[in-house]
Amino acid sequence: MSTPQASSLSTSPDPFGAVALGERLRSGRGGGRRFRPRDALRWVRAHPAFVVLACYTAGAIFVTWRVWLDPASRVVAGNPEDTDFAFWFFRYDATAIAHARLPDLITTALNAPQGVNVMWNNNMVPAGVLLAPVTLAFGPQVSATVLSTLAFAGSAAALFYVLRRWGVSAGAAGLAGAIYGFSPALLQSAIGHYNLQFAVLPPLIADRVLRLAIPRGRAWLRDAAWLGVLCAVQIFTAEEMLAETALAVVLLLAVLGAGAPRRARNRIPALLRGLGVACGVVLMLAGYPLWVQFFGQLVQHGSSFPPDSFQNSPAGFVTPSGYLLFHTAGSAAAAAQSPYGAPEYLAYLGWPMLAALVALAVACRRHVVVGSCAIVFAALELLSLGAHWQIRATGATISLPWDWLTRLPLLGLGLPDRLSILADGFAAVMIGFGLDALAARARHVGHSWPIAALWSAAIVAVLPLTPLPLPAASVPPPPSGWQAVFASLRLPPGARVLTVPVPAAYPLTAPMRWQADTGSPTSLIGGYFQGPNRAGHAALDGDGLLPTAVYLDRLWIGDRPPSTPTRTQVEHDLRYWRPTAVVAVARLDSRVGRYLTSLFGPPTVMEGQVLAWRLRR
Repeated sequence: MSTPQASSLSTSPDPFGAVALGERLRSGRGGGRRFRPRDALRWVRAHPAFVVLACYTAGAIFVTWRVWLDPASRVVAGNPEDTDFAFWFFRYDATAIAHARLPDLITTALNAPQGVNVMWNNNMVPAGVLLAPVTLAFGPQVSATVLSTLAFAGSAAALFYVLRRWGVSAGAAGLAGAIYGFSPALLQSAIGHYNLQFAVLPPLIADRVLRLAIPRGRAWLRDAAWLGVLCAVQIFTAEEMLAETALAVVLLLAVLGAGAPRRARNRIPALLRGLGVACGVVLMLAGYPLWVQFFGQLVQHGSSFPPDSFQNSPAGFVTPSGYLLFHTAGSAAAAAQSPYGAPEYLAYLGWPMLAALVALAVACRRHVVVGSCAIVFAALELLSLGAHWQIRATGATISLPWDWLTRLPLLGLGLPDRLSILADGFAAVMIGFGLDALAARARHVGHSWPIAALWSAAIVAVLPLTPLPLPAASVPPPPSGWQAVFASLRLPPGARVLTVPVPAAYPLTAPMRWQADTGSPTSLIGGYFQGPNRAGHAALDGDGLLPTAVYLDRLWIGDRPPSTPTRTQVEHDLRYWRPTAVVAVARLDSRVGRYLTSLFGPPTVMEGQVLAWRLRR
């Protein structure tokens, strides 16, 4: 590979033009003349970054507008369990802030009495803390909608900012940011996976690492410190994404080093020095939480998902889902049949985009950035296919590179299909740098039509990625009488409550949402979370529900329950839970109501749809 073009290594100290705007507002425009609206228009034309950011914001609102019609009672449809999970953590973080403290890392507010290790769950502590005023004032649904909207616009703006710092033109950087921030991978992640959709930090982390490899005087110390801060925030947002970002950056550095080995050897000491400082910052900010995660209570090992799951299908790269503007009924139906659900359908880029990326890789093969990103993009998409690929015609199974990487610490806990989020980022970087490189060649021709043709081809390649507004679903309010029952029970802080249904993964997460909506109860038995099973292996719902809880849930759903647990079994389970109260969303004459009455006698409180028993120790 040849050396980078000068424009690819230039820096812009003010990529958004904010400093220039401030100076113009303070000093006026020449000769002491006062600042006028006409001057603002001229400034906008000279600084298109704010126009780009306004477009990102408008696009984010467009994609989420169906939820914004009533954000307090509507959410993105399609993944109620993970959405309830996110709501619960928004309320958990907000409650801690309301009591003037940070959220605890081990809590019995869920899965009492064992509790939950917060670090093993995608809890989004930074977002939950920052949005605590919104949660306390308007509820967790509104916080989730705010975060989703900011995630679209913020992810696009982050890549735009990075590309502008590396000298990419505003137009090319703006298009690249839109490709990344509104990519199908992030669009599908918005269906309940808010921690993955918030992809603001990966471009910023990659930017700081690359800058550490370039000697820039004392600026390296600032870059190293910022890298540590960004990594710490990503740890508290989605550790999986940090591990996969690290993988992508290592691949990029390896490709760049292979192209210029002598220069790479000379820059290794500076890079290691900066990474050492960044690690020190991470340990200061996240060292204790990481110790709690890996050496504290409720430590787990392995993945809670089966091997060879959550990988991309080759057909997924070219089959658009119904969430995109350009799709067919057949493609939408095929995408909907994905075995891992809509939130994990992340591979799509479409034939036009894939063809454009191949054309860029060939046309700009001597451009260091485009060529390197093309290799990393192909590697990430290959890894996203998972550990094994079965050939249907012959039934043979082929081992893929992801099978080797799963043996490494942390990477084995991730899901390979989510590498598509980072792959889309590298595809966007290729578009940004590639457009500028080809436009520079076209200017030598002396005509405007080659540049117009270039941009027309880019728009044609990007159009199939155009998103539709996300579908919205109404969130049922807490059952009638829920808050009145808890007000009547007057439970002490931290009192354990057994609700019926008993919350668990798929599909009984509603009590977690009711708790998130109302703040009651303060300690919930059962729940949907990741925790260790009896062998210490990661599992959804940890050890799982006890027999009495399973029986109550089956009664509540209306399924044919297993055999009625014996009185001895019920007493054993109650001794383990030690609930202060039992609260059931049921009528007194229902099967659940009759069974609970046979156990505890007449209800202590009956309000609306809710029955409650205050228990003695």
